[in-house]
Amino acid sequence: MTAPEPRRTGPAGHVPDGPGVPVPERGAWLRRGISRDGGPLIEDREVVWLQAGSFYADSRGFAGTTSFDGSRTRFHHLTGEPGEDTGTFRWDGTHLVERGTNPDGSTFLEIWTPLPGADGACGSWSGPDHHVVRVGHHVVHVDSHAGTYWRL
Repeated sequence: MTAPEPRRTGPAGHVPDGPGVPVPERGAWLRRGISRDGGPLIEDREVVWLQAGSFYADSRGFAGTTSFDGSRTRFHHLTGEPGEDTGTFRWDGTHLVERGTNPDGSTFLEIWTPLPGADGACGSWSGPDHHVVRVGHHVVHVDSHAGTYWRL
């Protein structure tokens, strides 16, 4: 899969070099590419991230809550892979471009594109050792072993 070329424009009112924007309160996103520690932009597997209010689930195997400090978004991992990562998001057309730092100090750039079918039911549910987020036709389930994505 080839990632789209970043553009320098965004939605009306977007300032490309200003502080980061908060993640949308509702969204179903497919990762289109990742660059690790300044390397090439690649995609080696399907990764889906769902956001329902302040709750999120990532099909790589972590879920929890997000918070925004006015510039950066923190992903607090509460289920699955332990840790916390921080990213700065910017709009690039309909894509979200995230630059961030992992718990181990490594850096990343990820490009996220909206998935169709995000309208409809939306919510987040958790229990001992699992977290589920649904956004429209998309569901991600995370437990201590893995993250799993389904399209309904």
